[in-house]
Amino acid sequence: MKIHACAAIAVSLLAGHAVLGQSGNSLLVLSKHDHTLAVVNPTTLQVTSRVPVGNDPHEVIASADGTRAYVSNYGFGAFHTLAVVDLVNDKAMPSIDLGALRGPHGLIFQGGKTWFTAEAAKALGRYDPATDKVDLILGTGQNRTHMIWVSSDGQQIVTTNVSSGTVSIFTQEPIHMGLPPGSRPPGGAGSPSGPPPGVPPMPRTDWNETVVRVGNGSEGFDVSPNGKEIWVANAQDGTLSVVSLPEKKVLETLQVDAKGANRLKFTPDGRTVLLSSGPELIVLDATSQSVKARVPIGHGSGGVLVEPDGKRAFVACGPDNFVVVIDLQTLKVMGHIDAGGEPDGMAWVERR
Repeated sequence: MKIHACAAIAVSLLAGHAVLGQSGNSLLVLSKHDHTLAVVNPTTLQVTSRVPVGNDPHEVIASADGTRAYVSNYGFGAFHTLAVVDLVNDKAMPSIDLGALRGPHGLIFQGGKTWFTAEAAKALGRYDPATDKVDLILGTGQNRTHMIWVSSDGQQIVTTNVSSGTVSIFTQEPIHMGLPPGSRPPGGAGSPSGPPPGVPPMPRTDWNETVVRVGNGSEGFDVSPNGKEIWVANAQDGTLSVVSLPEKKVLETLQVDAKGANRLKFTPDGRTVLLSSGPELIVLDATSQSVKARVPIGHGSGGVLVEPDGKRAFVACGPDNFVVVIDLQTLKVMGHIDAGGEPDGMAWVERR
């Protein structure tokens, strides 16, 4: 397959955009058909390497230092591994076996760890590369826990639950034991005798979950850069739910005619929201909560990624076997990338 003819035009248009390529940034694109991760030069839009990543790869995330990529092997619950790619040498590494945490999908790298959803287990988990262990599992009690976001301080987690039509908001909060005033938890911190030998002190915090009903088919979502709102795409209803993260409640339901909506992303300045919906990318003004444009992109769409400077967006069009490059100033298609059959999940990596 050859790169679309528009890509040649895009290269000349991007001459002033060479800073990304020179700084070592790369675009990572998964091919579900080829079972590969393509590393793409974001200036030339050319694939520089392809690495095998196992069965049914859906989402990808890079470590903060740019040395590793983690890929979820999904299979609607048939698989239970995270593929790992050495981004320095562009080669596959041993995968991570998640055991009963089947159907890993959504990914985010935060606090030096890889967080993931496990759809078939109705849970989310956290993998620590330093210890090579899953060190946290939280059950959502919801159906098809799919995408995930974690705050920079690691104190809040948001997931979408597709079949339940809900959003789960987890907040790490102090434990309230409900003991009489002046009493102390047995063997806990502050106990005169302390915990028994070899037993660590009782934890002082716990994760509390709030489940917010949004719309049917809640899947793609993003949290606004200021951390105040969660925008959720409801694929079956064709609507968007705007949820207050601090208040944990729905503020607005926007009628945007986005049936089959897949992924949603804010631009870095928080002013614009991008929503992949079938053959078009819907562009919304975040302040007025209104549709600014509908950009035709192909016959179907999946993953959406905005580059760090907010100048371009990349949209994976699986049925067309290309990734569309969109100029966010003109809202015009400026090129296409051949990253393999059925492209979907994408991520940025900056090699330091």
